[in-house]
Amino acid sequence: MCGRFAFYSPSEAAAALFGADATVEVQPRYNIAPTQFGAAIRNDQNEQRELVMLRWGLVPFWAKDPSIGNRMINARAETVAEKPAYRAAYRHRRCVVLADGFYEWHKDGDVKTPYFISLASGGPFALAGLWENWTDKESGDMLQTTTLITTEANEFMTPLHHRMPVILESDTAGEWLAGSTGLLDDVAAITPQLQAWPVDRRVNNARNEGEELISAAGDVLR
Repeated sequence: MCGRFAFYSPSEAAAALFGADATVEVQPRYNIAPTQFGAAIRNDQNEQRELVMLRWGLVPFWAKDPSIGNRMINARAETVAEKPAYRAAYRHRRCVVLADGFYEWHKDGDVKTPYFISLASGGPFALAGLWENWTDKESGDMLQTTTLITTEANEFMTPLHHRMPVILESDTAGEWLAGSTGLLDDVAAITPQLQAWPVDRRVNNARNEGEELISAAGDVLR
């Protein structure tokens, strides 16, 4: 799964990398957690890419209560096209969520050690996602939310966890946004080279924030 990530690169440069203008202000974040907002790129009504802020935890348009989003932070690549909660968004409302890295917890006995995983190049990347627009029928308030697509871990990630997010670079992000149906068939083939290192357990608390959270607390894995 993917339950925490970071995005701290300058948003203008990162958005441009994926073909969008930085039309909203994005603050550097080192510990983005479910129910919080992250920067995402999607196609607008004119099929032009736009940068938006989406709350993490998908709330389907048909949901009666937005609290359902609390348990819909990830969608499995293997079933996303068929699951009732995701299939409409899979067909019509795709996005990519901007990131510089994500966290995963390696379990060794009773001890869980957080690791920060990033591109070996150190640059920003995108996480394949879906988005939805939910409207409160009583107040008329709108809420735009997202979920991240996950897949089986590749050879690098397997020692840390059995699942991982679908990681995209600029070319594959374009394919995802264009509606590719084959991109998820062989995710390992499109996953860029990664690196990882253990970090302080302060990241376990979603209230903690700051650059020190991604500081290496051990050897870098490549």
